[in-house]
Amino acid sequence: MDQALNPDGLDKLKLRIRALRAKTIANGCTEDEALSAAAKVAELLDRHDLSLSDVELRASPCERRVYETYRKKRIPLDDCIGAIAHFCDCRVWREKNATGENIYVFFGLGADVEVAHYLAELIDGAVRAELGRFKTSVDYARFRHQQRHLANASFALGMVGSIADRLVAIKASRDQVNEGTGRGLVVLKTSVVDAEFDKLDLNLRNQRSSGRMVSMTAYEAGGAAGASLAINPGLGGARSGTTAKGS
Repeated sequence: MDQALNPDGLDKLKLRIRALRAKTIANGCTEDEALSAAAKVAELLDRHDLSLSDVELRASPCERRVYETYRKKRIPLDDCIGAIAHFCDCRVWREKNATGENIYVFFGLGADVEVAHYLAELIDGAVRAELGRFKTSVDYARFRHQQRHLANASFALGMVGSIADRLVAIKASRDQVNEGTGRGLVVLKTSVVDAEFDKLDLNLRNQRSSGRMVSMTAYEAGGAAGASLAINPGLGGARSGTTAKGS
């Protein structure tokens, strides 16, 4: 218990996450490596949470962590950002920075927003890397020049949608395992974050999803890039290769 009270526990977790980031992102990881890393940080995060008492969790301060997109227009990660926040038990919204670029703001417990930022960076990079590989494929060569912008967007949309489904599936397995402890950890964390989020009194609005034209060939190729991954959450009771069908 004394160790949990010491902030060194959280600092050590953040250092491990940063070390994992340096290993995967700097080397241009694949989507397979990105989701394997997601499973690893989920395990680290759950160990950290389970080391805390309910009183300590309720007393934990919430933090904001900003992910810079360096883009003024939407990027493929938009369609996965909600799943990342859900995976990490935190909230997320999009803002414009001083230069008019989009940023994502994660809000939640310190370890959770650290993991959310890491996953956003990792998945964003993996999608860009896989899109680069798709552009060298035989299927891509069949698109006429004027069709390639649509093909690029469709591939990325299919891939992030698939990754989002996988994150939701891993989260469901994690929650089932954690609920087996009898603590109601997820409910407790959600109540803490929701209470602090309400204090922010933000005027957020849901953005309507507009219908988008897609190339089904490229969309399905992107979906296959995410859906064929072997994911091992590293948690008891969860099986590797778990997938979830969703929107």
